Amino acid sequence: ADVISTVEFNQTGDLLATGDKGGRVVIFQRETEEAGEVGDSGEYNVYSTFQSHEPDFDYLKSLEIEEKINKIRWLPQQNAAHFLLSTNDKTVKLWKVSERDKRPEGYNLKDEEGRIKDVSTITSLRVPVLKPTDLMVEVRPRRVFANGHTYHINSISVNSDGETYLSADDLRINMWHLDITDRSFNIVDIKPANMEDLTEVITAAEFHPHHCHLFVYSSSKGTLRLCDMRASALCDRHTKLFEEPEDPGSRSFFSEIISSVSDVKFSHSGRYLLTRDYLTAKVWDLNMDKGPVETYQVHEYLRSKLCSLYENDCIFDKFECVWNSSDSVIMTGAYNSFFRMFDRETGRGVTLEAWRENSKPRAVLRTRRVYTGGKRRRGDVGVDSLDFTKKILHMAWHPEENIIAIAATNNLYIFQDRVNPDAQTQ
Repeated sequence: ADVISTVEFNQTGDLLATGDKGGRVVIFQRETEEAGEVGDSGEYNVYSTFQSHEPDFDYLKSLEIEEKINKIRWLPQQNAAHFLLSTNDKTVKLWKVSERDKRPEGYNLKDEEGRIKDVSTITSLRVPVLKPTDLMVEVRPRRVFANGHTYHINSISVNSDGETYLSADDLRINMWHLDITDRSFNIVDIKPANMEDLTEVITAAEFHPHHCHLFVYSSSKGTLRLCDMRASALCDRHTKLFEEPEDPGSRSFFSEIISSVSDVKFSHSGRYLLTRDYLTAKVWDLNMDKGPVETYQVHEYLRSKLCSLYENDCIFDKFECVWNSSDSVIMTGAYNSFFRMFDRETGRGVTLEAWRENSKPRAVLRTRRVYTGGKRRRGDVGVDSLDFTKKILHMAWHPEENIIAIAATNNLYIFQDRVNPDAQTQ
C-alpha cells in the first residue's frame, strides 16, 4: 500500500476516508452495532476504493504533477448519497458516493441481457419492476475544479453555507462554488510584484465552522490571519493578526523554520484556533490576538537535535493537529510512531504509540516516555534511539465519540475508547 497522505471522518463519523501518495482514496464504513450485540461491531471495514487522481504533466512549465492526495473534505450530507472533495497539487475533484441494492427488470424494448428486441415480436406491454440485488457502492466524479492554482494546493475547506469551499496554495486562496467549475474568486493574494521580495507563504487555511464569512490562514512566519469577507471581496488586509512575540535571546538559524505553522484548525465551538509548528501545539482565543492562551510542548527534547534534523530534512515535516468532539483534548503527531494528547483542563500530556504490536483487536494502547534526563524508567526511549522515519503526520478524531484514526506511513490505526478516557483501545 502507498503512504497515507490524509485522513478525514465525515460529519457523522460513520465513514472515514484516507488518501495516499498513489492518488487512491479508500473509504471505510463503520459497522452498525445491533441491539445487544457484543464483539467486533462498531469496527471500520473497507467500503469503497477508487482512483481519485492520476499523474499529470504541466507542459508549459515542464513539471510533473504528482497524483498524491493532499487533502480530503466531506460535504454535509443532504440525501442518501455522500459527497467528498479530494485534491492533489493542482486539481480539486468532487465525488459522489452512493449505494445501489436494486436493479430494474422487465423492459419492453430490451431482453434480460440488454439486447434490443425486434419491435414486431412485442405483443404486450410490461411494467418494469425493481428487484433486490447485491449491494454495490458506486463512486462517480461529479465536478473537476482545475486551473485555479499556479502553486501547490495545501488546503481545502468546505464553508458552513454548504455551497462554497476554499482552496489554498502557497500564495493565493480561491473560493469556489460547488456547482461552478470554470471560475473561482481570488480572496487572498500575497504574491509580491517582485518574487525576490517574498518573505512568507501560506501553509494552511480553513473556514469558520459556523460563520460563513470568516476564514483563517497560517503562514510560514508563524502568524495567523483571520479574514472577514464582509469587509472586502479581496481579503489581503486581515481583520485580526495572531502572532507570538519572539524572544530575541532564543533566536537561532532555525527559528523561522520551526515557527512555521503546519496546520490550523478551528475548534468545534468556533471560539478557539489550534495550530501546530515544529516543536509545539498552540491554542489561540479569537478574542485575544496578543498571543496563544495555551502552549503545549510536543517534543521539546528535539531542540538540541535541530542541526541533524535540518540535514535529513525532517525539520520540514508538516504535522497535523486535531480537536476531540468537546474541544477538551487536542492531539498531534511526533516521531518513532508516537503521537501526543493534551488535556486542556489539566495541561497534562500523554505520549502514545501506534505500531504493529497494537494492531491486534482490542489491544490496549500503552503510554510511552522519552528519556531526557533524571531517573530512567523501564521502557523509556532515549532521544538518540528515536526512529525519524516513523512519523505520525496525519490523523483525525471522530466528530462525536472518542475514536481516533492515525496514519503511520502506509498503516492506518483506528483506536476506540471502550473503558475510560485514559485507556484508548483498538
